[in-house]
Amino acid sequence: MIAADTSVLIDYFQGKNNTQTKRLDDILANHSLILPPTVLVEILSDPFLPKKFIEKMLELPLLEPTENFWKRAGINRSKLIAKKLKARLADTLIAQSCIDSKIPLLTNDADFRHFVKYCGLELI
Repeated sequence: MIAADTSVLIDYFQGKNNTQTKRLDDILANHSLILPPTVLVEILSDPFLPKKFIEKMLELPLLEPTENFWKRAGINRSKLIAKKLKARLADTLIAQSCIDSKIPLLTNDADFRHFVKYCGLELI
């Protein structure tokens, strides 16, 4: 299984042709996509996405939070902030979902690189 960040899903929906959207196309074809819950929240928060796209996202499995998820997310975010690195709350929750489940994340958002270096996130 592979998780995808909201930015890749939006690019895919908008028909953008890049490395991440090509990989996402393969992942979808293999039924290997799983969503961090925060990504689903971000998708459902966009009032302009077509119903068909939203329905497709609702069919996908979710990474369920594990015990002490919130504690680990807070500690990892604090670790990055202490180093004066960008650690948005949504990114932290997405990264922690993937870290806990040992699921790689497909993203085009460079902010996740800090979670790789200091928290154990695996990116594709």
